[in-house]
This record gives sequence, C-alpha cells and structure tokens, in this order.
Amino acid sequence: MTLKTKPYEFAQHVETEEDIREYLTAFLEEDGAQGFIDALGHLAKKKGMTEVARSAGVSRQNLYRTLTANGNPSFVTVNKVVKALGCELVIA
Repeated sequence: MTLKTKPYEFAQHVETEEDIREYLTAFLEEDGAQGFIDALGHLAKKKGMTEVARSAGVSRQNLYRTLTANGNPSFVTVNKVVKALGCELVIA
C-alpha cells in the first residue's frame, strides 16, 4: 500500500496581522535571519506571490528567487516584503 502525502503548508493557520507578527517573530527567534526569510516566503505564498510582489514593487520571479534558502535578499527587499504583508520592521 502506497502512502500518499502532500506538502505541509507552514502558514496555513496564519490569518490576522497579529498572527503574521507572531509567526515572523517565532521563526526569527528560532532560526535567526534565515528563519525569518523562510517565514516571509511561507507568508508570501499564502497571500499570493503575485500580490505580494506587486505590493512590494519587485518582480514575482525575483521574489521567488530571493525568498529561498540560497536567495540572500537585500534588506531593502526584506523591508518591502514585510510592508507588503502589512507589518513593519522596528527595533524594540
């Protein structure tokens, strides 16, 4: 008997802006900068890469490429994506 699986959607239960903030914070605290980038990728996919790319002012292809493990996005791009997701970066 073959076991059928499907990809796990990490951000499937993230709905509100508060959920987004908590999700990003948890990934940053657990896995540092790369965890934060991974979380941005999960959230962008959930919201829709095309919509996030348009809001962030970057191309969809560039967004896919930069939000991967080897993407190494610039701070400017990260900040644009964070804003496109309805959040802002702050120092507390």
